[in-house]
This record gives sequence, C-alpha cells and structure tokens, in this order.
Amino acid sequence: MVVNYSKWDALELSDDSDIEVHPNVDKRSFIRAKQNQIHQQRFERRHQITTLKYERIINDGLLLRIDRLLQSLRSHEARVRESKAGSSNDAEEPDEVVMQALMECASVGEDFPPRPPEGVHTQDEGMKYSSMMGTLMDQVKEEVSKKGGTNEESGGGSNEGWVKSYIQGVEGHQRKVRDLQAELEQKLAGLEKEEARKITSDSIHTGFDKSSVAKEKPASAAKQKEKPKEAVEVLNPGALKKNNQPDSAGLSSGAEADVDEPGATTDIKKAGAGADDDAEEDVQPTELGKRFAKIKKGDYKQCLQFIAENREVVAERETDGLLIEAFNAQMDKNSDYAKQCVHQALLLQYCRSLGKDGVGLFFKRITTPGHQAQKVFHDDVNSTYARIRARCAELAKQEKSQPSSNEQIQLHAVDPNTTIHINIPQPHSTEEVEVKAREIFERFPPGLQRALESGSLDKVNEVLGKMSVEEAEEVVEKLGEGGMLSLEEGVIDGTTEEGREKLRGLEEKAREENAQAERRVEEVEVADPD
Repeated sequence: MVVNYSKWDALELSDDSDIEVHPNVDKRSFIRAKQNQIHQQRFERRHQITTLKYERIINDGLLLRIDRLLQSLRSHEARVRESKAGSSNDAEEPDEVVMQALMECASVGEDFPPRPPEGVHTQDEGMKYSSMMGTLMDQVKEEVSKKGGTNEESGGGSNEGWVKSYIQGVEGHQRKVRDLQAELEQKLAGLEKEEARKITSDSIHTGFDKSSVAKEKPASAAKQKEKPKEAVEVLNPGALKKNNQPDSAGLSSGAEADVDEPGATTDIKKAGAGADDDAEEDVQPTELGKRFAKIKKGDYKQCLQFIAENREVVAERETDGLLIEAFNAQMDKNSDYAKQCVHQALLLQYCRSLGKDGVGLFFKRITTPGHQAQKVFHDDVNSTYARIRARCAELAKQEKSQPSSNEQIQLHAVDPNTTIHINIPQPHSTEEVEVKAREIFERFPPGLQRALESGSLDKVNEVLGKMSVEEAEEVVEKLGEGGMLSLEEGVIDGTTEEGREKLRGLEEKAREENAQAERRVEEVEVADPD
C-alpha cells in the first residue's frame, strides 16, 4: 500500500528537530520567536481578509446607488432633449435635479451599511450611504465648476450642458470604484489562497458527530379516546344564539352570573376573544408613528428625511396605528390632528405599496408640480378621513341614545313583616312534586344554584341582577313553579325593646284601621236610616 505524505507538506511548524541555528543564538529563543512571527502574520492576514470582505460589501452597495443616480440623471437629460425639441423654455436648477436624484437613491435598500466586524473601520462606524452619495455629489459639483461645466463641448450654458457634465463626473467616480473593486478582489483572492495553503489548528473540526435513537410511542397515548362532552340543558337557548355560542358548549344563559367563580367568566371571555385582543393590541400607535404624525402636512422634505433615518416606520403596523390614532383624535373632536394622522398613514401605505423603490417613487411624483399622483393621493386622504368622521359621528349619536341605567329583576316582600323563604328540593326524595322541583333546580346555572343553597335573598338578587330581564323573569317563574320561594310572617319577640316597639306599632295601626271601619259604618247608617 502506497502512503501519500504530500498532505503533511502544508503543515507550518515552529519547532523542528532538524533546525540548525547559529551557535551564538539560543535554540529555544529562536523557536519561540519564529512561533510568534507565524502567529502575528496569520493574525494580520486574517484581519486583512475580513477588512477586504467588508469593503467589498460597502462598494457593492455604493455601486448600486451610483447606478441609480446615473439612471436618474440620464432620464432628466432625455427630458431636457424632449423639451428642447418642443421649443420649451422650462429650465430646472441643477441643485433641484441633484436633490431629486439623491431622493431616488435613498430608496435603494437600507441606508445604513452592515455593522463592521470587530476591529475593522472603527472610525467610519455609523456612516450612511446617503452621506457617501452626498459627498460624492459635492466632489462632482466641485469638479464641474473647476472644469467649467458650461463649456462649448458640453453644450454651452443650457440644461443639457450641465447635465452632461454631472453625468461625466459621476461616471468617472463609478470607474474609480469599479477599479478599486477589481483590485480588491485580486488581493483578496491572493490572501485566501495563502491562508488555505497551510494547515493550522483552526482547520481541525469534528466531521460526523451525530446519533439518533428511535423511541417507540406509548400505546396508551394512541388508544386514548376523547371524553364525551357533557351537555347541559339551559333555560333560554335563544340567548346563546345571540352570543354566537352553541348549546352544546355547556354554558347556560346565566353562566356569566356565577358570583362564586369570577375566574370562569374571565376564561370564557378569553376563549371567545383571545385572537381579537392580540390583534387589537398590535394596531396600537407606537411612539415612532406618533412622532411621524406630528410632521406638518405637506412638508415632504421633512417626511423623507424622517423615513431615511427610521426605515421601520414604513411597516404596515405603523399605518394601522396611525389610523387608530386618527379615529381616537376624531372621537376627541380634534379634527385637524385626525386628518394629519390619516395623511401620514396613507403616505406610508403608498410608499410600501409602490414596491421596492416605493419611497423614492412616491416623493418624486408627489413633489412634481401638476402630477396626477397628487390628486389621487389627496382624494384618497379626504375620502378616508370622511369615512372616519362619519363613523365617529354615528358612534357618538349611539352613545347619547343609550339609556343611562339597565332594568333589573329583584325579589322583595311587599309587606315589611313578611320574609321570603327559600326552599331547596331534596336530591333523593321519592315524592313526585319534590322530584319535579329538583329537576327544575338542577337546570339552573351553577352560580344561581349556590346562591339558592346559601338561603340568602341578597345573593339570589345579585345573580338575577347580572341576567337580562327576560332570563330573570323566566328564572323567577321556574322558582315559583318548583315551590322554592315561600312567604312567611315574622315572629315578634315581646321580651325585647325592639319587639315591644313593633307590637305598639302594630296595635296602633290596628286601632286606626278599626276606627276607619267604624266611621265608614256610621256614614252608611246616616245615609240610609232604614
């Protein structure tokens, strides 16, 4: 068997038994110095590779924006030619054209470049592409002014002349960046080849290190059957249909009236509205959105600058939050702020819906005098605000028309000397009347059953107060049908001061009733002497 030892040629050793050094040089010191030299060169080489890779990413992003800038300038040059052919004298200032071109460049990807690796270009951390493009245009402007950007060769003092000068200047910088990129690629390839030529400790890695054990699923879990749901008969099934709840859900018409288990009501509400509550929390206006809403309506330059510094404001969440803010402001009678929120919300929506370059495209169209996009956008803002205003007016009208209090059914004795006594039918009685009454009792909601078992009329009234009038009337009718309510006269204790006072009051009331009866008899006798 032939063994290939050539792979060991890539090993870089700092210690070799065959090494020969000068007799005046200590061998251990020489080996240690060589080791430090190898490590230092390796560190510097890797740092250069990391730096060049990061610079390549920055240059790629810069070239994309330069291409977009040239595309915008060339499109303006074409418009100048068309206007010149049509004998139009509309002239645009160079600064306005350059500003418009830079606005279109701002929509190309993120404004901030990727965060540099540790120890790479720390002095340039926080630099933005918009700042780089602004510096580039300042250099081009200075070059054009030095060369005389309105010379005869470039077209004289016309618009076409200075546009050509600017295009030539930007193309010169584009060539420089591309040459730099080619040189960078060549240097990076050489360093990576040198790095791969030697085997180091960093090249050692674990190849295949994976194990898996197939576990058998427990048979009991597979054979488990779903338990049948217990259906509870309710007094008023129509009330469940109003609340969009099925009869088989096990909830009676008085389930929300359960006074002993407030957590049950909370669970029911959570189960019915969990996803809606989360969605409602998601559309709350954020602080970033509120700051954007405070920008004066029509100040598109400030809006563009805010979006360039905070790209996350274009998200759909911010649009929905601003519309919610507009609705709340209109409910508070703050119509100016409400319309401003609608304007800013639709501005973000248009920027997002126009695609990848939507920000630059929107501001280009909205700032162009006489462009059709202005009318479309402002009509959309007015119609959206009109719908919000009409809805708020309708809600305000409904709130005024709602009654101030809710009607309730309560149990009270008419005679103050009579008390209402609660009789609970026995669960294991053999009498037919008692069995029938027990069936009625067991159909009641659990909260009402516990209130009846407590024997407290106040607790029963508390449960009835949480029901609608129709449900409470039906419950009272069932209580009377089952004989669970009875009127009993109170017993007065004559040995106490309070009892004696009640007896004196009853005797006095009885004397008055007797006197009134005697007077009526006398009046009858006088009227009819026969």
